[in-house]
Amino acid sequence: MLAPSWEEHATCLANAEEQDVQRVLLDISEKAAVDLQQDAFVVIGRDTRPSSEKLSQSVIDGITVSGGQFHDYGLLTTPQLHYMVYCRNTQGQYGKATTEGYYQKLSKAFVELTKQAFCSGDECLLLKVDCANGIGALKLREMKNYFSRGLSIQLFNVGTTGKLNHLCGADFVKSHQKPPQGIEMKPNERCCSFDGDADRIIYYYYDADGHFHLIDGDKIATLISSFLKELLLEIGESLNIGVVQTAYANGSSTRYLEEVMKVPVYCTKTGVKHLHHKAQEFDIGIYFEANGHGTVLFSKTAEMKIKQLALAEELEDKKRKAAKMLENIIDLFNQAAGDAISDMLVIEAILALKGLTIQQWDALYTDLPNRQLKVKVADRQVISTTDAERKAVTPPGLQEAIDNLVKKYKLSRAFVRPSGTEDIVRVYAEADSQESADSLAHEVSLAVFQLAGGVGESPQPGL
Repeated sequence: MLAPSWEEHATCLANAEEQDVQRVLLDISEKAAVDLQQDAFVVIGRDTRPSSEKLSQSVIDGITVSGGQFHDYGLLTTPQLHYMVYCRNTQGQYGKATTEGYYQKLSKAFVELTKQAFCSGDECLLLKVDCANGIGALKLREMKNYFSRGLSIQLFNVGTTGKLNHLCGADFVKSHQKPPQGIEMKPNERCCSFDGDADRIIYYYYDADGHFHLIDGDKIATLISSFLKELLLEIGESLNIGVVQTAYANGSSTRYLEEVMKVPVYCTKTGVKHLHHKAQEFDIGIYFEANGHGTVLFSKTAEMKIKQLALAEELEDKKRKAAKMLENIIDLFNQAAGDAISDMLVIEAILALKGLTIQQWDALYTDLPNRQLKVKVADRQVISTTDAERKAVTPPGLQEAIDNLVKKYKLSRAFVRPSGTEDIVRVYAEADSQESADSLAHEVSLAVFQLAGGVGESPQPGL
C-alpha cells in the first residue's frame, strides 16, 4: 500500500511522456523531500505469470540506469515480498530476509503454538488447498517440509495445467458460492482456496447432505478475534482489541462479535488501506474483508508486553502459556496486509487447540442471506456517501427511498456505493430470507436507476 501522497506521485509518473520522465522524477523527489545523495535499494519479487519476467527486468533496468541497487528474489508471493522488505528495514531483527527465513519463522511459530494440541500417530490435520494455479502452489510445496507434524496439506490447482484464477481461487469460490474445479471434496473435509498471489484465503466444505458451505473473511475474523480475546482474558492484561469491518460484512458477524464475544467492531470504507489504517489504532487490530483479505496487527506496546509476560518466570503456568501462544501468533502474522499462508496456519492452529471441526466453526453464527447487484448509470459521481459508505448523501431522495424499502423486511439493511473505476453503482442488501434479500436488492436497484440516472434497460427481478 502506498501513502495517499505517493499514489498521486505514481499517477503523475505513469502519465508522463517519455521525454518528461526525468523532470517528473526530480519534481517528485523535491515534493517528497527525497535525499538524492542517499543510496537507493529496491527489493524485487515476481509471480509465475509469463509477463512477470519481462516486467521484473524492466524494473531492474530502471533501477540500474538511476544508479540504485537491488536484490532480485525471483519467484515470491506478494506477502513474502513484504516480509523481505520488513526484515531488511529492521536490519534482520524481525527475521532472515530469505525464503528459508520466512519458512522457518512461520513453521516454528506454528509448531510451538500447536504442540499442546497434537498427539503422535494419526492425529494429523488434513487440509486441501486450492492454489488458484498461482505462485502460492510453489511456495507452499517448498514449505510443507518445514512442518514436523500436525498438519498434512494436499495441494490442488498448482499451475501445471490450468490458468491463473480460472474457475478456481478465492475470488471464484466466494463469488460463485461453489467449489473450484480440480479439487476432490468429501463430506466434512476442510478445504481452502488462495488467490493468485496468495494474500487472500477462503475456507469451505460439503456437509453430509452434499450442501456447499462457504466460510469467508467475516467468519475468519470472528474465529481469530474470539481466540485472541480468550488469551487476553487469561493473561489479565488490559490491551484493547478491535475488529474492523466494511459495510459488506454480514450483519450476523457484527452482532455475534458485539453481543456474544463483547469485542468492539468498527466500520470503515471499503478497501484494505482504510481497514489497515483503522486497525492500527488498537493494541490488537483485526480486519478481514469478506473476500478473505486480512490480517492481525499488534502494536509495539502490545508486542513488548506479551513478550515480557512470556519470559516472566514468576508468572503462573496458565498465564505464561497464554502469553507464549500470543507471542507465537505475533510471529505468524508477518507484517503483510494479508498473507494466505500465515492466515491458514493461524486458523489451523486455533481449530486444533479448541478441538473445533469446520462444521462447529461454521455454526458459530448463521450468515444472513444477502444479494449484491450492479446498476449502470450515466455518471457514478452523482452518488456520494457518508457513514463508511452505508448512507447515500446524494442524489436527493435516494437514502430516504432505501430507508423506506428496508422497513418492509425483517433483519434487513441495504446500501449503495459507486464503483471506483466504472459508471456502475453497487447495491448490497441482506434480510432474514434469501427471497427477501433478493427482493430488497431489486427494489433498491430500481430506486438507484430512477434517482441516479440509470442507463439501458431497467433492472429486472432475479438478475
